[in-house]
Amino acid sequence: MRLGGSMFEAEVAEGAALEPCSAVAYALVEDAIAAARGPVAIPGGLSAREREVAVLVAQGFSNRAIAQALVTTERTAEGHVERSRGKLGFQSRAQVAAWAVRHDLLAA
Repeated sequence: MRLGGSMFEAEVAEGAALEPCSAVAYALVEDAIAAARGPVAIPGGLSAREREVAVLVAQGFSNRAIAQALVTTERTAEGHVERSRGKLGFQSRAQVAAWAVRHDLLAA
């Protein structure tokens, strides 16, 4: 689901106004609902981390920037990029980026 700027701000404000116990209870209920729905299929057979990396690639992140965003080493980030690219059968980062855009992953 996509939120417009004002709707996003309203949702953030609503969440910020919650007492800590209420926020935890809300998160637990949402988690239980998601678990009841079952696992979400990720396009391309990517793991959740590989999908996250594909989104960062689509946003123009370098391996170094991906490593910083994921709080890992640059070598580990490079491995994630290569595995994502390989699973998708692509030769370049640009193809991964185009795939992420085509599957509307940047909006998620």
